[in-house]
Amino acid sequence: MDQSELQALADKVDRLIARCEKLEQENASMRQMQDDWNRERAQLMQKNDLARNKIEAMIGRLRALEQH
Repeated sequence: MDQSELQALADKVDRLIARCEKLEQENASMRQMQDDWNRERAQLMQKNDLARNKIEAMIGRLRALEQH
């Protein structure tokens, strides 16, 4: 290999390294976003369960009132 071929290969390796680093950063960012969405989903599910329980309790009280 002559000098220009070695330089071209070194340039390609440098670009691959830079691309790898960028992909690692993007991957870390996406994992963080996924964690955030999972936490938000869990909170929404908890709120939904709480609302469901309150509604079921209200329905139970209304039925009890109907029977009196």
